[in-house]
Amino acid sequence: MKKYFVLDTNVLLHDVGSLFAFEDNNVIIPIVAIEELDTFKKDLNEIGRNARQVSRVLDALRKKGPLYEGIEIKNGGTIRVFIPTSKTNNLPPELLFNKADNQILSVAMELKESSREPVVLVTKDTNLRIKADVLGIMARDYETDKIEVSELYGGVTTLTISKEEIDSFYKDGGLKLEGLEACANEGFILAEEGAEKHSALARYCAKEKRLLPLQLPGDNVWSIYPRNAEQRLAMDLLLDDSLKLVSLAGKAGTGKTLLALAAGLQKTVDEQVYIRLLVSRPIFPLGKDLGFLPGDIKEKLAPWMQPIFDNLELIFGTQEKHKGRREGKRQRYKELMGEGTLEIEPLTYIRGRSIPNQYLIVDEAQNLTPHEMKTIITRAGDNTKIVITGDPYQIDNPYIDSSSNGLTYVVERFKNEEIAGHMTLTKGERSKLAEIAANLL
Repeated sequence: MKKYFVLDTNVLLHDVGSLFAFEDNNVIIPIVAIEELDTFKKDLNEIGRNARQVSRVLDALRKKGPLYEGIEIKNGGTIRVFIPTSKTNNLPPELLFNKADNQILSVAMELKESSREPVVLVTKDTNLRIKADVLGIMARDYETDKIEVSELYGGVTTLTISKEEIDSFYKDGGLKLEGLEACANEGFILAEEGAEKHSALARYCAKEKRLLPLQLPGDNVWSIYPRNAEQRLAMDLLLDDSLKLVSLAGKAGTGKTLLALAAGLQKTVDEQVYIRLLVSRPIFPLGKDLGFLPGDIKEKLAPWMQPIFDNLELIFGTQEKHKGRREGKRQRYKELMGEGTLEIEPLTYIRGRSIPNQYLIVDEAQNLTPHEMKTIITRAGDNTKIVITGDPYQIDNPYIDSSSNGLTYVVERFKNEEIAGHMTLTKGERSKLAEIAANLL
């Protein structure tokens, strides 16, 4: 049986493709949603672009007939802009009719009362789903691009094997295990049965179908020492030139950004595999926004990019300490920025660019939508490596959640690709206090 799917404005702003995501059913766009799209169309962000694109799609559909009667689409369904037959409020008096959300709810209620087909309200607004349920209207989230974060691919597996197999791994420089199922470039902690301290770290090579040892240059990278097995596995991915996309997920303090920056400096400054280390992050405030920031573009961006500078100062400060010097750490990375070897900029300006021969780090990627992640990754030119880092549980973007953000989306889509690798870091290494706080608070 066909259904009526009433789409909230936030679904259209989240994904333009939602118009065609309901197979052969009837998609209903309340007229008030068109009015709301009009308020967003001038925005220069992803929401504004989606608002303009939805309007263009609906405008193109007008050529097939009146939108208020419903336009048949290729999958057998219809798209209809719904105008209420009556301006009478059919909702309880507690729900003010001058609110757009309640007018969308009223459309769903009118369809439910006048049609035999089931009516489903699709919205990313939790409270609107609750109100719909109270009124006896089926409601659901828009979930076509959701990946349950609890089931997210972690990138590492602990495997217990025999002493003979571990000895063979070290002796032969690899190990092939019959019946082993693994994703491309998945990390393995190999532990000897009955003697877990006798262990090894390996990465699965899908091409050879065997476990290979890590290829790490000495104990440290730019004076940054991986402190646990997960960090060593992550560093191996970051330094492998054959991998063009690496994703790192984990809670605060696990070293995601620090490891990525150290690897990026190694590949650009020391090995000169790439001409530039480009670091970028989306701009989302934590808590109440401070509003207008004075100054030129660099001064405006400084508060947003300060976490990157903090990590750079730690890296350069550690190097200076090892060399017996305490001064000049800030001056050194500023020199790299002046030379153009190190560049830090917001993601706002990345659309339309082509980025060849660069080591691109996208920090706080959990605040990006799947479409924004696609836009970024498709900017990669020849010989460019992209590293995305983030924590799916710390999201400031109101239009996505831990299951629908760009980071989890990319991890799941690329987990079987030979040019990609992923690692989820679980152990905090920032400080004892930070680790306890991340676990308790």
